[in-house]
Amino acid sequence: MPITDWPPGERPRERLILQGAGVLSDAELLAILLRTGTAGRSAIDLARDMLSHFVSLGGLLHAPVNELLEQPGLGPAKLAQLAAAAEIGRRCLAERVSQANALSHPDAVRDYLRLSYGFSVRETFVAVYLSAQNRVLAVEELSRGTLTEVRVYTRELIKSALQHNAASVILAHNHPSGETEPSRADRDLTVTLSKALSLVDIRLVDHLVVTTTCCTSFAERGWL
Repeated sequence: MPITDWPPGERPRERLILQGAGVLSDAELLAILLRTGTAGRSAIDLARDMLSHFVSLGGLLHAPVNELLEQPGLGPAKLAQLAAAAEIGRRCLAERVSQANALSHPDAVRDYLRLSYGFSVRETFVAVYLSAQNRVLAVEELSRGTLTEVRVYTRELIKSALQHNAASVILAHNHPSGETEPSRADRDLTVTLSKALSLVDIRLVDHLVVTTTCCTSFAERGWL
């Protein structure tokens, strides 16, 4: 049954306006973005199918374009709406990161990194450059690798940190496998990069392993 045939009090859009977005399920919020369904399938039906296929909203909003377009009822227009919603969320977090003290409010940086890179299917290495006041100067993707590894060049990290006039750096990389535990190679690389940064008076304050659900901190483990 099309959503337009539902009682007004049950329609997602009307419920959002009257009660607020917080009362809606993931499927209802997604249905509002999709707007319409297909023959015999409402927008809610499509939303539920997509969430079942991609497991979560995050998985859906970060899925490859070619995989999204394989979903019944999801064409270029709906895909553009979903991409815009994901980018709005990312930019809101970016604003929060830029305004916060990265060390006093570490969750702002972690949430941003998790949303931006936690769902990536390729391992990506990122540097967050901080000022002497611990404000974020820039977030830069240093390299992108395969499903299981990424190459990081010490020279490029040092060069970029100096260009940004950074006083300190937070490093991060994602684990597409979802494994939250840092590998031995991760720990060895962190030691190497920390020593290299210290030679130019730049402090490595943390290295984060990012997944879809959490960020594992080297600093909190006592490894820095």
